[in-house]
Amino acid sequence: MDDDAVLAAAAAIIIGVVACQPRPRPRRFWVRPSIKKGRQRYGASEFMKDLLLDVVDELNLEYRNDVGFIKFFRMKSTDFYILLRMIGPKIAKQNTSFREAIPASERLAVTLRFLATGDSYHSLMYLMKISKQTISSFMPEVCDAIVEALQGYIKMPQSGEEWESIAKQFEEKWNFPNCVGAIDGKHIALKAPVRSGSDFFNYKGYFSIVLLAVVDANYNFIYVNVGCQGKISDGGVFNNTFFKKALEENSLHFPPPRALPGRSSTTPFVIVADDAFPLSPNIMKAYSGSHDKGSKKMIFGYRLSRARRVSENAFGAITNSFRVFRSPMATKVTMAAVCLHNYLRKSSSRTVYNPVGIFDSESIDDGEIIPGFWRHDASSSQLRDFAGIPRRSTAVAQAIRDEFAEYFISPIGKLNFQNNK
Repeated sequence: MDDDAVLAAAAAIIIGVVACQPRPRPRRFWVRPSIKKGRQRYGASEFMKDLLLDVVDELNLEYRNDVGFIKFFRMKSTDFYILLRMIGPKIAKQNTSFREAIPASERLAVTLRFLATGDSYHSLMYLMKISKQTISSFMPEVCDAIVEALQGYIKMPQSGEEWESIAKQFEEKWNFPNCVGAIDGKHIALKAPVRSGSDFFNYKGYFSIVLLAVVDANYNFIYVNVGCQGKISDGGVFNNTFFKKALEENSLHFPPPRALPGRSSTTPFVIVADDAFPLSPNIMKAYSGSHDKGSKKMIFGYRLSRARRVSENAFGAITNSFRVFRSPMATKVTMAAVCLHNYLRKSSSRTVYNPVGIFDSESIDDGEIIPGFWRHDASSSQLRDFAGIPRRSTAVAQAIRDEFAEYFISPIGKLNFQNNK
């Protein structure tokens, strides 16, 4: 058989195979009829206008304080539109001859509602009259825009004076001098990424990413590292961060060491932590083992735990307000939630986002801890603590911890109720 005959036979086979393949079904419509008609009659923009009625029309007999814009988005409308002005140009799309683009306000509204509730895209589709395919396409863009616009709200102090300001607040609020932050880490459950193998499968038996953060005395995040694979040991997560490297190289611009009030030995500025972190000259954690009530080591552990509650409460506030933590999450969503936490803590929505009673409080008379109501929320269990890791510490770090412990039992540093803890 000559070459021409072979080519003709091959072409015939290819044509036959193509002819036998089923033709794709023509698309009947671009948008579901229920969604299209819903947008025409009662789209997301109209829905948001109705929510605002509960805010501005307080004389309306239908007014109820537990519904409306504030509860729906976890913020006031003024802060919503401030945020919209920040990110609107980044997330807006142009209309085409085929169909109108989803407005930037609706894209932001859907994203905030998703963060606030963790609802499925399918549920949001029927609530906001936007298809789940469209939601899944713009959600990452909006989260990226939120992080880019609000990254200035998560700011590491750049000078000794700024660290001094945080230390002053820790001393005034939590009676822990020379403290410039509380560090903590959490595992956040997520769906296994495609072709990730066991990279994100942690020792607790589920897929996760890690959120590592340093929190100031006012429950604001000043450093965040998110996205590390869950399979990395909790100690390894911290060891691979910029923060640990900068801490060891003394490049964080901490103020020079100074004596604790009423003491003579100079003590460096420190960050309080739990057993998942190493004891070092700039990281303080409790003494290991059990200790007698009222002993120096027991009192030190209580005072450190008291200051470290700011990180526990910051994580608790996020899980209480952003119910998306109840379901498997992604890095972008986590970072967007952290940025929004600091943004809302510093906005007019502060009391809306963190109402009275959400954080732990303390009795003035006996120091009894009154748990914040975030602790009673099931969603808080979605953030899992780092495991405690035993490590040997240097003699210098132990001496610094001993100096803090001596200060806490001294006449000038003690609290009246600490011996009962």
